[in-house]
Amino acid sequence: MTPREARRIALAAQGFTLQSRDTKAGWPKLAKAIDAMHLLQIDSVNVLTRSHYLPLFSRLGAYDRGTLDGHTLAKTNRKVFECWAHEASLVPMNLHPFMRWRMNRARNGKGIYGSFDRFAKTEKTFLANTLRFIEKNGPTNASKIPGAGKSAGGWWGWSKGKLAVECLFDQGLITTSHRDGFERIYDVTERVLPAEILALPTPDEDEAFERLMLMAAEALGIATEIDLRDYFRLPVADARKALNALTADKKLLEVKVQGWPKPAYVLPNLKAPRKVGGTALLSPFDPLVWNRDRASRLFDFHYRIEIYTPQHKRKFGYYVLPFLYGEDLAGRFCLKADRENSVLRVNTSHHDDKHSASELAAAAAKELCRMAAWLGLGDVEIVKKGNLAKAMAKQF
Repeated sequence: MTPREARRIALAAQGFTLQSRDTKAGWPKLAKAIDAMHLLQIDSVNVLTRSHYLPLFSRLGAYDRGTLDGHTLAKTNRKVFECWAHEASLVPMNLHPFMRWRMNRARNGKGIYGSFDRFAKTEKTFLANTLRFIEKNGPTNASKIPGAGKSAGGWWGWSKGKLAVECLFDQGLITTSHRDGFERIYDVTERVLPAEILALPTPDEDEAFERLMLMAAEALGIATEIDLRDYFRLPVADARKALNALTADKKLLEVKVQGWPKPAYVLPNLKAPRKVGGTALLSPFDPLVWNRDRASRLFDFHYRIEIYTPQHKRKFGYYVLPFLYGEDLAGRFCLKADRENSVLRVNTSHHDDKHSASELAAAAAKELCRMAAWLGLGDVEIVKKGNLAKAMAKQF
């Protein structure tokens, strides 16, 4: 398989199929896109907008974020739940049984995060008291837990109360009832998730891992073993065992992509589409680019998020969004929503010489205006930094 064929398969699987983005999408289209990706990664950074909103905008255009909130973060009628998947994520409700392997391991002291396991072991009484408090008092935040304490160093600087609720969240005993702003409000799982979802049988671990690896293959289109297990952050040995079973049963087929050092895997009868791509700004946490090594293999595009890089060492900026143009990742823009002044500020603009600067700038300008309108901002301001900034300035 050629790299171009692999790229087209990946773009199509992720929903970049040249569909129109000019009509405001309602919940059915949002739900279809979420089901295709199987999750939306959550992140607290809000310099532009919360990251889980962006993948749907990239694929569908200027939808109403309130529509998404009404089905994801509201107190009732939700269609997704929060759990640890590819980091903290919103996951379709019907996948709950396949995520229980992680909750069950956490309850047995064999979770993904050793810090939670240690806390559960050393603070067993406090953890039990925290659960009883939430059972009795209903939805609460971490600071309301008796004996919660103050934030301190270590373990992300979380307080004792925050560690307790996150540990219980990891175990699946409590979940997000709703959010106050962006702060999680926790309640016992039985009072939040529908009874019919909780009543679904729990598959054994082998079945769960095989299903999750297949879902990763569906979402990615084409992927190496590491790509597949990274999608839901599966343990290495379990993911490898699942992959061996799936290839033995011919539910996944091994293929060789020219230039890729390791084999890739696809669903049977998959063909590279002839027309894919689009024009879109991508969240740093979009499934198309969150695996930086895969983005490099697919698009010859070296991308790193520089939020935690000291300012004087940043190459492209604080919150940089890759720019999809056609079938290429051809540029990157550091963006900030200046809500006080109603401006979408483009702090840096760069392109990778795959297309002419004027051509790329014209396409990017249209997309930035679309994003500004979607975010309720009145204008786009170009800061003259980066090798595309001069061409961008001419567009405004």
